[in-house]
Amino acid sequence: MAITQAVANSFKTEVLTGTHNFTATTGNSFKISLYTNSATLSKSTTAYTSSNEVSGTGYTATGNTLTSVTPALSSDTAVCDFADTSWTSATITARGALIYNDTQSDKAVVVLDFGGDKTSTAGTFTIQFPAADASNAILRLA
Repeated sequence: MAITQAVANSFKTEVLTGTHNFTATTGNSFKISLYTNSATLSKSTTAYTSSNEVSGTGYTATGNTLTSVTPALSSDTAVCDFADTSWTSATITARGALIYNDTQSDKAVVVLDFGGDKTSTAGTFTIQFPAADASNAILRLA
């Protein structure tokens, strides 16, 4: 079992067919779900799965709905960003996450590997997204 950070291969072709709309006000709804170290997620992941999803106080299956920031250009790179998201009063341990398109049959977008287990005990578990620029954005098309 392993979580390998990657943009989902299926997402790459779906972008070219117009499946995903990241526009903040009129776009699709994206979610982020958290997974244990027993999960198997990689570039081959095609959709949300409940298998080895985190469970615990303060976490609801399928994760949080993300607030999308309309894509923009940073130099010659298109970037997508989301507002940080949190689970409050949470007692959970997560090894990684999956961002997926809730509007489009839960299609996978990107797998995140936290590099190790991250735990919160009756506290706030926060996903802080990097700067929306050509070098750091969570999703970049160069």
